[in-house]
Amino acid sequence: MIEIDNVSKWYGPVQVLRDCTTRVARGDVVVVCGPSGSGKSTLIKTVNGLEAFQQGTIRVDGTSVGDPATRLPALRARIGMVFQNFELFPHLSVRDNLTLAQVKVLKRSRDQATANGLEYLDRVGLLAHQDKFPAQLSGGQQQRVAIARALAMDPVAMLFDEPTSALDPEMVGEVLDVMTGLAQDGMTMMVVTHEMGFARRVADRVVFMDEGRIVEDSAGEAFFEAPQSERAREFLARIIH
Repeated sequence: MIEIDNVSKWYGPVQVLRDCTTRVARGDVVVVCGPSGSGKSTLIKTVNGLEAFQQGTIRVDGTSVGDPATRLPALRARIGMVFQNFELFPHLSVRDNLTLAQVKVLKRSRDQATANGLEYLDRVGLLAHQDKFPAQLSGGQQQRVAIARALAMDPVAMLFDEPTSALDPEMVGEVLDVMTGLAQDGMTMMVVTHEMGFARRVADRVVFMDEGRIVEDSAGEAFFEAPQSERAREFLARIIH
């Protein structure tokens, strides 16, 4: 579903991604982890063109992200993205947050968009909050609305950029439960996270990054049981402790 081949990226003279290569098969969950500043979020944002890259190729369901002929807005409509800070429209109700992109981008009728959006809102356990505004919800609830909004676009894959990092610890579980359900349902996912318990539970593969490079790309359980690199062993010892 997602093919990343020898991708490199610079911010001016600073190289932030170095020859990154990995694959995400249809229905797989790939967790991207590593220390802060290792390039995790940058890598995941290149997948839907939110970050440009200067070398290499990325394909999503056969579409080349870096091809100048590719219409990035149309591609992004097919790839759900969930950010650290929710990115909900504060002046719109939960229901309108769910329907706006469906109407504007997918050209669905308002009735169709509303029915579809509320179905996903129910799935994340927040149907009773459809008339509220984001400021009336907890952080965990806002993130679940953001996930429902992304799912309402019928994506072929979902990208999560540290979706629990802005949450109070007691709210993390409710978001991870929704993501675990998506994984069990076979959604193709790339997840940047420091939640190693979640990663161990759902990851088909773990991609470990450091200094812009993919240092290790292992089956999920193998990464936790016997990481191959000294840097990954050091990282795990610190973060699990």
